[in-house]
Amino acid sequence: MNLFKIIYSGKDQYLKLAEEMVQKAIAEKGKEADVRFPDTAYALPVIYAITGEKITTVGDLEKALDLAKGFIHEGRLLQDALDSGTASAMLAEIIEAVKYTLEDKPYQEPLHGHLSDAEIRAFGVPLVTQDIPGVAVLIGQCKDSETAGKIIRDYQEKGILTFLVGKIIDQAVEQGVKMGIDLRVVPVGYEIESVIHVVSVAIRASLIFGAVEPGDFAAHKQYTKDRVKAFVNVFGDWDDKIIAAGAAAIELGFPAVTETYINEVPTLLLHQPDNDKVVETSLEARNIKIKITKIDVPVGVASSFEGERIRKADMFAEFGGTRTKCFELVQMKDAAEVEDHKIEVIGPDIDTADTVPYRLPLAIVVDVAGKNMQEDFEPVLERRLHYFMNYTEGVMHIGQRNIAWIRIGKESYERGLRLKHLGEVIYAQMRDEFDKVVDKCQVTIYTDAEMVEKLEKELALPKYAARDERLASLVDENVDTFYTCTLCQSFAPAHVCIVTPERLGLCGAVSWLDAKATKELDPTGACQPVPKDGVEDEVKGIWAAVNEAVEKASQGAVSRVSLYSIFEDPMTSCGCFECICGIVPEANGVIIVNREYGDITPVGMTFGELASMTGGGVQTPGFMGHGRHFIGSKKFMSAEGGLARIVWMPKELKDDVRERLDATAKELYGIDNFTDMICDETIATESEGLLKFLEEKGHPALKLDPIM
Repeated sequence: MNLFKIIYSGKDQYLKLAEEMVQKAIAEKGKEADVRFPDTAYALPVIYAITGEKITTVGDLEKALDLAKGFIHEGRLLQDALDSGTASAMLAEIIEAVKYTLEDKPYQEPLHGHLSDAEIRAFGVPLVTQDIPGVAVLIGQCKDSETAGKIIRDYQEKGILTFLVGKIIDQAVEQGVKMGIDLRVVPVGYEIESVIHVVSVAIRASLIFGAVEPGDFAAHKQYTKDRVKAFVNVFGDWDDKIIAAGAAAIELGFPAVTETYINEVPTLLLHQPDNDKVVETSLEARNIKIKITKIDVPVGVASSFEGERIRKADMFAEFGGTRTKCFELVQMKDAAEVEDHKIEVIGPDIDTADTVPYRLPLAIVVDVAGKNMQEDFEPVLERRLHYFMNYTEGVMHIGQRNIAWIRIGKESYERGLRLKHLGEVIYAQMRDEFDKVVDKCQVTIYTDAEMVEKLEKELALPKYAARDERLASLVDENVDTFYTCTLCQSFAPAHVCIVTPERLGLCGAVSWLDAKATKELDPTGACQPVPKDGVEDEVKGIWAAVNEAVEKASQGAVSRVSLYSIFEDPMTSCGCFECICGIVPEANGVIIVNREYGDITPVGMTFGELASMTGGGVQTPGFMGHGRHFIGSKKFMSAEGGLARIVWMPKELKDDVRERLDATAKELYGIDNFTDMICDETIATESEGLLKFLEEKGHPALKLDPIM
């Protein structure tokens, strides 16, 4: 059996099909018709990254065929075979692009097909925090559905982002595996060509987070090998096209593990016939180490379940929302007051239900003690309750404090999940994640209505009020230390966030208190203190010590940063930012767009197109990635006039930040309901309509000095 001949044969089959598909597209759509995958700024991303060529029309597909043929060298060298794998990937992308050209939605549920740029960016934070420790691509069909379900669930419970290609999708459905992009098990498509949508995810990670130049294929390969911890499992009998696709994966640094024997290539192409060992073999091949916290609960606990939604029809029990009181509180206590691992439920548990859905009041009080614990860390730990509960299979948690809303699904209840198990999850995760500051932890869950009401009034609300007062005093002027955050450097090696009390990390997940706590938890880790020394310009937010810290943390890639300006040395972005702002000179202001908004903006670009200019640790004057919370800050581009420059936002974002933005605008400018003066897509998405609206509202940006 000649491995080279198998790869060449598979490549030939891709080439024949691609040529047929291109001719079909020309005949049905004409050469001038647009070609692109939806919601991406990178045209056909794989071809763009490999060659630097943007393929945008049906006619361009003929050029794409020629580009792919340029990688075909049928010699006996391994590199020739790998180049044929690269050609196969390019040809597969052409085939899939034609599908999207001929049909509006070539993939129907449960199949996903192409992933948007926004979906990839949403994976950014869990990838760098290793909530997603790796990426698995499962191809083919297992010997039986039970085996398929076991393997997929194993990956899911380890937090692995898992893509399915082939009949294994039907086996997953048969086994009732919870699937979907939010659950990190993504059924891509049945035909092997659809695997290109997974390759596209890895390639766009290089473009988005790594800022690797299109056309520098060697750099893209190095990035995916070093930073995208992916691997391939092939189940059942392989064919020539599957092996050619495997060659493309190997070229990107992703080892392939086959169930059916084929000539092995050490560390790259492996044979593992024992399905009980395939997960272990795959993780070892990619050097992925899984940290497992054993928790005595009857359901899975993993970051993969974080996006699970419990619909009304699937709900067994509900707490909070608009029906009952529900709050959660983490409080620091003396060690003598805390009994470690004490889990107590005061009031009825959910197995006392007489009707379904069972609705109860709920209070979750977590007492922690530790010699390194600080009161400032309480809200940091408390916010993690949202994640801990969402990591629990069959549990949905929304909100925080006394607006928490929790649902428990019928399936998890039937498997034995009770409120005491939520306490076990909270305890285990709290001790595991915050072991440097939490020496003892006890969890008390109240469902007694009188107790919940009393505790909210006498304990929780006063504690929240005291914290709010403390947070109100946490402004940049009142601290002498900022923090770096280099967490994203595993994907964006040149990027450094400077986190201040008024400017969160641009991912929206790291506040100044979070950074302070992270320093305590990991003294040599991602968050390091930066003294506010050597002030150069307080208006623009320039300090010599900050510049020194950024230059050191970025390995010299960035030497100067202005914290409050988007024109002079703005802070860099990695790629997982929640929002991006950019100037609209004709409106004398800026637009802000969040990554969930996929349509065109008044600057003539989508979020993805704007973001493609600013990610990967580069500084782009006039454009800036940032978190949602920063929008209401007094420091938001304050060097250029601040919040008064905001002229357009998507309605969803506008409504989300309205309360804080209105309050800050009232304080700064004396303007009531400032958010109503900001245009959105329901009013206008082009500059002419935007200007008309701003003039009607008397928007303050029109009276400011020219922005450029």
